Amino acid sequence: MSMKPKDPRTSMAMARVRQKRTTPEECVASLLREIGVAYRRNVRSLPGSPDFANRRRKWVVQVHGCFWHQHTCARGSMPSHNGELWRAKFERNKERDVQAESALSGLGLRVLTVWECETKDRGRLAEKLTAHVL
Repeated sequence: MSMKPKDPRTSMAMARVRQKRTTPEECVASLLREIGVAYRRNVRSLPGSPDFANRRRKWVVQVHGCFWHQHTCARGSMPSHNGELWRAKFERNKERDVQAESALSGLGLRVLTVWECETKDRGRLAEKLTAHVL
């Protein structure tokens, strides 16, 4: 099943979506620097290439976009066009998330998932990150 959009405007919009160094990721990176912990970004040698990781301290942080990973907030909406294709894509994303988290936990790493909408409240996110990485 191909995910190629039928509408050229949709295709152009999708081409502009970044996968690395997104605004939510940059927010988390900024807070991790403020906390004063060392980390590596997009660690390809770990399952799921977590966005942030510190193997020595045994933690990883995944930053998920609410739309792409179908969070239960308002941003996790389902597109009205090509519903079946989007549902299949989102299900694959969720399955991949579960598999990656399970594999990371199996390696003895603590996994924290930060949702895009959680990056809007820096104070609360800083507390959550501090509790996870220290």
